[in-house]
Amino acid sequence: MGSRCAAWLLGLALFFPATLIKADVPTVAAASDLQFALTEAAERFRAETGRELRLNFGSSGNFRRQIAQGAPFELYLSADEAYVLALHAEGRTKDEGEVYAIGRLVWLQRPGRDDLPEEGAPLAGVREAITAHGAGQGRPRIALANPEHAPYGVAARQALEHVGLWEETTPLRVLGENVSQAAQFALTSDARGGLVAWSLALAPALAERSEHVMIPEAWHAPLVQRMALVKGAGETARAFYAWLQEEEARAILADHGFRLPGDDVHPPVEGDATP
Repeated sequence: MGSRCAAWLLGLALFFPATLIKADVPTVAAASDLQFALTEAAERFRAETGRELRLNFGSSGNFRRQIAQGAPFELYLSADEAYVLALHAEGRTKDEGEVYAIGRLVWLQRPGRDDLPEEGAPLAGVREAITAHGAGQGRPRIALANPEHAPYGVAARQALEHVGLWEETTPLRVLGENVSQAAQFALTSDARGGLVAWSLALAPALAERSEHVMIPEAWHAPLVQRMALVKGAGETARAFYAWLQEEEARAILADHGFRLPGDDVHPPVEGDATP
């Protein structure tokens, strides 16, 4: 009996850790510009550790509000560090977290039109849309994420304000709930294009049916992206948070168009800033 009991206990010891790991599947709240990069990172993490994650992509502002209301997220990756810092001030996160990336904004449009704006005037398409609308030639839409809760929407508004086009685009703007939805709107048949995340423009699913041009970083506030563990986060969330700070994860983010913390900041590209 003694040997059988010992064997049974050993079996339980071997079984339960694996079971607990499988049961510890945290939900991650992530900015929609991370849709492709974080999916790849999570797959790599799972392959290396055997741990599963639930990825929930959406607008950073909406996630910030949901976490403040007690939503069961364990890790939050925001496209605007201010949301993470605000949650920390409210006692919702373990600490202030870490900056994991700097985002970039691009003008995105359907390919094969022979009218992609030049780098020196990346919002020329917006001017063309305004002119066409004023001449009664339809209402070519300009897509962007909703500035009320999406950091890339805020950056898009700032870029349009920088060149004096925000008010003029009022009848033409179509707002996505997040930047991923804005990218979809930018490629519809009635859109001239849109202002979206570079990370989405580089993704194969969009790259094969779009073209883009960079918006100078000086035209909007830096898209500093910060992540933090939510209070009470479990072991898997903590492990993934640590893994995202390692070189392997940083390389994935860089491949998807994010500038990494500590990288040299390149001088901003000067462009068409006249109204």
